[in-house]
Amino acid sequence: MNEITDKNSTKLERATLGGGCFWCLEAVYQQIQGIQSVVSGYAGGAQPNPSYESICTGTTGHAEIVDIQFDPQVISFRDLLEIFFVIHDPTTLNYQGNDHGTQYRSVIFTHSDEQAKIAHEVVQELEDSKIYANPVVTQIEPAPTIYPAEDYHQNYFQQHPYQGYCAAVVAPKLAKFRAKFKSLIAPQYV
Repeated sequence: MNEITDKNSTKLERATLGGGCFWCLEAVYQQIQGIQSVVSGYAGGAQPNPSYESICTGTTGHAEIVDIQFDPQVISFRDLLEIFFVIHDPTTLNYQGNDHGTQYRSVIFTHSDEQAKIAHEVVQELEDSKIYANPVVTQIEPAPTIYPAEDYHQNYFQQHPYQGYCAAVVAPKLAKFRAKFKSLIAPQYV
Protein backbone atom coordinates (compact mmCIF):
# COMPACT_ATOMS: atom_id res chain seq x y z
CA MET A 1 0.00 0.00 0.00
CA ASN A 2 1.23 3.47 -0.85
CA GLU A 3 -0.25 5.38 2.11
CA ILE A 4 1.20 5.27 5.61
CA THR A 5 -0.14 7.22 8.58
CA ASP A 6 2.45 8.84 10.83
CA LYS A 7 2.02 9.55 14.55
CA ASN A 8 0.36 12.92 13.77
CA SER A 9 -2.26 11.28 11.49
CA THR A 10 -0.66 12.72 8.36
CA LYS A 11 -1.11 10.50 5.33
CA LEU A 12 2.40 9.71 4.16
CA GLU A 13 3.28 8.18 0.82
CA ARG A 14 6.16 6.02 -0.23
CA ALA A 15 8.64 6.45 -3.07
CA THR A 16 11.29 3.87 -3.94
CA LEU A 17 14.09 4.98 -6.24
CA GLY A 18 17.35 3.50 -7.49
CA GLY A 19 19.95 5.60 -9.26
CA GLY A 20 23.43 4.36 -8.49
CA CYS A 21 24.84 4.09 -5.00
CA PHE A 22 22.18 4.48 -2.34
CA TRP A 23 24.48 6.68 -0.23
CA CYS A 24 24.13 9.45 -2.84
CA LEU A 25 20.35 9.32 -3.02
CA GLU A 26 19.95 8.99 0.74
CA ALA A 27 22.11 12.08 1.43
CA VAL A 28 19.97 14.20 -0.89
CA TYR A 29 16.51 12.98 0.07
CA GLN A 30 17.24 13.31 3.80
CA GLN A 31 17.58 17.09 3.32
CA ILE A 32 14.20 17.69 1.65
CA GLN A 33 11.17 19.27 3.32
CA GLY A 34 8.34 16.80 3.82
CA ILE A 35 10.55 13.72 3.94
CA GLN A 36 9.80 11.67 7.05
CA SER A 37 12.33 8.88 6.50
CA VAL A 38 14.85 7.57 3.99
CA VAL A 39 16.02 3.97 4.24
CA SER A 40 18.77 2.58 2.03
CA GLY A 41 18.00 -0.89 0.77
CA TYR A 42 17.65 -3.41 -2.02
CA ALA A 43 14.76 -4.21 -4.35
CA GLY A 44 13.97 -5.86 -7.63
CA GLY A 45 15.85 -9.12 -7.33
CA ALA A 46 14.95 -12.76 -6.84
CA GLN A 47 16.95 -13.65 -3.73
CA PRO A 48 15.12 -13.09 -0.44
CA ASN A 49 16.95 -11.11 2.26
CA PRO A 50 19.95 -10.13 0.15
CA SER A 51 23.13 -8.83 1.71
CA TYR A 52 25.37 -6.07 0.38
CA GLU A 53 27.97 -8.68 -0.49
CA SER A 54 25.45 -10.74 -2.48
CA ILE A 55 24.03 -7.83 -4.45
CA CYS A 56 27.54 -6.63 -5.31
CA THR A 57 28.07 -9.86 -7.26
CA GLY A 58 25.44 -8.63 -9.73
CA THR A 59 23.74 -12.03 -9.68
CA THR A 60 20.78 -11.35 -7.35
CA GLY A 61 19.02 -8.86 -9.64
CA HIS A 62 18.56 -6.30 -6.86
CA ALA A 63 19.13 -2.58 -7.25
CA GLU A 64 20.47 -0.35 -4.53
CA ILE A 65 17.49 1.85 -3.65
CA VAL A 66 16.22 4.40 -1.19
CA ASP A 67 12.78 3.83 0.28
CA ILE A 68 11.30 7.22 1.15
CA GLN A 69 8.30 8.13 3.27
CA PHE A 70 7.07 11.62 2.43
CA ASP A 71 4.22 13.99 3.13
CA PRO A 72 2.51 14.71 -0.23
CA GLN A 73 1.05 17.90 1.24
CA VAL A 74 4.61 19.25 1.52
CA ILE A 75 6.37 17.67 -1.46
CA SER A 76 4.91 15.82 -4.43
CA PHE A 77 6.00 12.56 -5.99
CA ARG A 78 6.65 14.54 -9.18
CA ASP A 79 9.03 16.84 -7.26
CA LEU A 80 10.86 13.79 -5.92
CA LEU A 81 11.27 12.52 -9.48
CA GLU A 82 12.48 15.88 -10.76
CA ILE A 83 15.20 15.79 -8.11
CA PHE A 84 15.96 12.16 -8.98
CA PHE A 85 16.58 13.00 -12.63
CA VAL A 86 18.96 15.84 -11.72
CA ILE A 87 21.13 13.92 -9.25
CA HIS A 88 21.90 10.88 -11.39
CA ASP A 89 22.38 10.05 -15.07
CA PRO A 90 19.25 8.22 -16.26
CA THR A 91 20.79 7.50 -19.67
CA THR A 92 23.46 5.03 -18.58
CA LEU A 93 22.40 1.40 -18.37
CA ASN A 94 23.56 -0.30 -15.19
CA TYR A 95 26.10 2.25 -14.06
CA GLN A 96 26.64 5.65 -12.52
CA GLY A 97 30.14 7.07 -12.79
CA ASN A 98 32.57 4.38 -11.67
CA ASP A 99 29.84 2.20 -10.15
CA HIS A 100 29.04 -0.58 -12.64
CA GLY A 101 26.54 -3.43 -12.41
CA THR A 102 22.81 -4.05 -12.47
CA GLN A 103 22.64 -3.03 -8.80
CA TYR A 104 23.32 0.57 -9.92
CA ARG A 105 20.56 0.75 -12.53
CA SER A 106 18.17 3.66 -12.79
CA VAL A 107 14.77 2.47 -11.57
CA ILE A 108 11.54 3.82 -10.14
CA PHE A 109 9.57 1.26 -8.15
CA THR A 110 6.01 2.55 -8.02
CA HIS A 111 3.55 2.04 -5.16
CA SER A 112 0.36 2.97 -7.04
CA ASP A 113 -1.10 3.38 -10.50
CA GLU A 114 -0.89 7.15 -9.99
CA GLN A 115 2.85 6.96 -9.28
CA ALA A 116 3.35 4.82 -12.40
CA LYS A 117 1.42 7.36 -14.47
CA ILE A 118 3.48 10.28 -13.11
CA ALA A 119 6.76 8.40 -13.61
CA HIS A 120 5.92 7.64 -17.25
CA GLU A 121 4.85 11.26 -17.81
CA VAL A 122 8.09 12.64 -16.34
CA VAL A 123 10.23 10.30 -18.45
CA GLN A 124 8.26 11.25 -21.58
CA GLU A 125 8.70 14.95 -20.77
CA LEU A 126 12.45 14.41 -20.44
CA GLU A 127 12.57 12.59 -23.76
CA ASP A 128 10.47 15.27 -25.48
CA SER A 129 12.61 18.09 -24.11
CA LYS A 130 15.85 16.48 -25.36
CA ILE A 131 17.62 17.46 -22.11
CA TYR A 132 19.80 14.39 -22.46
CA ALA A 133 21.78 13.50 -25.57
CA ASN A 134 20.93 9.82 -25.07
CA PRO A 135 17.60 8.11 -24.32
CA VAL A 136 16.43 7.72 -20.73
CA VAL A 137 16.83 4.07 -19.69
CA THR A 138 15.16 4.36 -16.28
CA GLN A 139 13.01 1.32 -15.56
CA ILE A 140 9.53 1.88 -14.12
CA GLU A 141 8.16 -1.15 -12.30
CA PRO A 142 5.63 -1.93 -9.56
CA ALA A 143 7.35 -2.02 -6.17
CA PRO A 144 8.52 -5.50 -5.20
CA THR A 145 9.60 -6.58 -1.74
CA ILE A 146 11.99 -4.01 -0.33
CA TYR A 147 14.81 -5.09 1.94
CA PRO A 148 16.55 -2.57 4.20
CA ALA A 149 20.32 -2.52 3.80
CA GLU A 150 22.59 -3.33 6.70
CA ASP A 151 22.71 -0.79 9.55
CA TYR A 152 26.16 0.49 8.57
CA HIS A 153 24.71 1.74 5.24
CA GLN A 154 22.02 3.87 6.91
CA ASN A 155 22.77 7.61 7.22
CA TYR A 156 26.14 6.84 5.68
CA PHE A 157 27.03 10.28 4.38
CA GLN A 158 25.94 12.00 7.59
CA GLN A 159 28.22 9.70 9.56
CA HIS A 160 31.17 9.65 7.11
CA PRO A 161 31.25 12.94 5.12
CA TYR A 162 35.03 12.81 4.71
CA GLN A 163 35.27 9.16 3.65
CA GLY A 164 36.81 9.03 0.16
CA TYR A 165 33.72 8.02 -1.83
CA CYS A 166 31.52 10.43 0.13
CA ALA A 167 33.86 13.37 -0.46
CA ALA A 168 34.45 12.59 -4.14
CA VAL A 169 31.00 11.36 -5.26
CA VAL A 170 28.25 12.00 -2.71
CA ALA A 171 29.21 15.57 -1.73
CA PRO A 172 29.16 16.90 -5.34
CA LYS A 173 25.70 15.37 -5.95
CA LEU A 174 24.46 16.91 -2.73
CA ALA A 175 25.90 20.28 -3.74
CA LYS A 176 24.21 20.02 -7.15
CA PHE A 177 20.87 19.31 -5.48
CA ARG A 178 21.31 22.16 -2.98
CA ALA A 179 22.14 24.65 -5.74
CA LYS A 180 19.18 23.71 -7.96
CA PHE A 181 16.49 23.01 -5.35
CA LYS A 182 17.16 25.57 -2.59
CA SER A 183 13.46 26.09 -1.91
CA LEU A 184 12.96 22.38 -1.12
CA ILE A 185 15.68 22.09 1.51
CA ALA A 186 14.38 21.41 5.01
CA PRO A 187 15.05 24.26 7.45
CA GLN A 188 17.46 22.25 9.59
CA TYR A 189 19.75 21.85 6.54
CA VAL A 190 19.71 25.48 5.36
